Amino acid sequence: MTAPVIHVAAALTVDADGRALMVRKHDTTVFMQPGGKIEPGESPLDCLRRELFEELGLELAAEDFTWLGTFEEDAANEPGHRVLAEVFTLTIDAAAPVVAAEIAESIWVDPAAPGDIDLAPLSSRALLPLLV
Repeated sequence: MTAPVIHVAAALTVDADGRALMVRKHDTTVFMQPGGKIEPGESPLDCLRRELFEELGLELAAEDFTWLGTFEEDAANEPGHRVLAEVFTLTIDAAAPVVAAEIAESIWVDPAAPGDIDLAPLSSRALLPLLV
């Protein structure tokens, strides 16, 4: 049986020092790239812009994003599911994000040495290694 797939848009977000922005949702321990589920009829970029505004207070233009690619990994918070992520890169000021909605915490990490935090498979296996 094939694992159900969750289609999301995610931002591989860095600051001027090359650190990556990671977020953790309420009632979870796993840190991941900001983003969220793509709604019916919504483009991945529109989804990402909406999610970043709702979750981090970031109001960004489409031109601020660069398409990176599509990645598939085990889902972090939905056991037995896979996540299919449409990923864009983005550079922002480290002071810009303000957590809201379902986000409990945001942190900036060194992609080469993120420290002792629980990372989503998409982050640890696919995205952070691209920054090293």
